[in-house]
Amino acid sequence: MVWRGSPLPAYEYLCEECACQFEKRQKMSDAAIEHCPECGGHVKRLISGGAGAITRGASRPPAPPCASGACRGGGGCGQGGFCEN
Repeated sequence: MVWRGSPLPAYEYLCEECACQFEKRQKMSDAAIEHCPECGGHVKRLISGGAGAITRGASRPPAPPCASGACRGGGGCGQGGFCEN
């Protein structure tokens, strides 16, 4: 059996302007994202513990509702959720 593709790692980012937290799947050789997709502010890449195992079909629970509405219901305004990008 030949493995034909590998999933790209997911990197987490946090906007320093609007506190939007999001993730982006990228190649390890890709440059880090510099601007927030919501407000265009500067973002920083977060250090995460990584996943022990990634399984196909795994999903995370839905994000909590966005209290301020700034992330269009994605919950990424510092409420512990993620923007839906």
